[in-house]
Amino acid sequence: MPEIIPQFLKEMLVNQYGQETTKKIIKGYVKKVVTIRINTIKTNRQEIIDKLKNAQIEFDEIEYNNNALIIRNKNEEDLRKLDVYENGEIYMQSLSSMLPPIVLEPKEKENILDMTAAPGGKTTQMSAMTDNKAYITACEKNKIRAERLKYNLQKQGAKMVNVMQEDARKLSDYFSFDKILLDAPCSGSGTENVLNAKFTEELIERSVKTQEELLKKALKILKPGGEMVYSTCSILKQENEDLLKKFLKKSKIEIMPINLTDEIPMLPTTLKGTVCVCPTEIYEGFFVAKIKKLF
Repeated sequence: MPEIIPQFLKEMLVNQYGQETTKKIIKGYVKKVVTIRINTIKTNRQEIIDKLKNAQIEFDEIEYNNNALIIRNKNEEDLRKLDVYENGEIYMQSLSSMLPPIVLEPKEKENILDMTAAPGGKTTQMSAMTDNKAYITACEKNKIRAERLKYNLQKQGAKMVNVMQEDARKLSDYFSFDKILLDAPCSGSGTENVLNAKFTEELIERSVKTQEELLKKALKILKPGGEMVYSTCSILKQENEDLLKKFLKKSKIEIMPINLTDEIPMLPTTLKGTVCVCPTEIYEGFFVAKIKKLF
């Protein structure tokens, strides 16, 4: 097994997934290919395909996601020079990161909260999915990141989004939302972040504390009968299933099963109905759970 990740993480992964799966995960911690999302607020799939072909850009299509493309012969820097990027017709976003909005299934006229929204990939994706007809509140506590969020919303043409520069944990309990997307801050254990010196056991512990506080708030301000998606780019059960199991014991919620295509490489989870994407050359490691508040 290559010695590219911290020993403590390797032990955690082996304990959770076993030796063979851990080897596969470690191989997946490599530089990812570039993937883009077609912004249907401003364009359509065929227009982008034609423009990319004209620019001699090679790509693969994704069967389960019509608006996603895997770019084969260009890097992010190359794509930033294209008019379609400048105009906000495409957005660089990982395939795994596109899954939470797909699972949440936002609909027109729904009141939706994106709890930790910057830089805005999932917020703008939900805007596009609802043809700018859902009422989206996007929270971001950091001023610089909130400005970046506003910039991306404007560039993508996401007009029905209200940005709140606020720590979502401190939102008033008087708020009430039909749906909530909680893509929680995490250790990034499903991503290249594990190769960074800042990836520590302390980071995991800190992430779990923040996740628990955000989840507690989300369940307070989600309407009875409402649905939420909890997601992280972590593949550690401490930040995912273990946390949800605590809430299942004390909250009136249920886990709704997620049905995703076999095309997506999956890791086993310890909580029925949840999914965890395995890191590969194309996918980041990502956990997704859909939760319904019963009453």
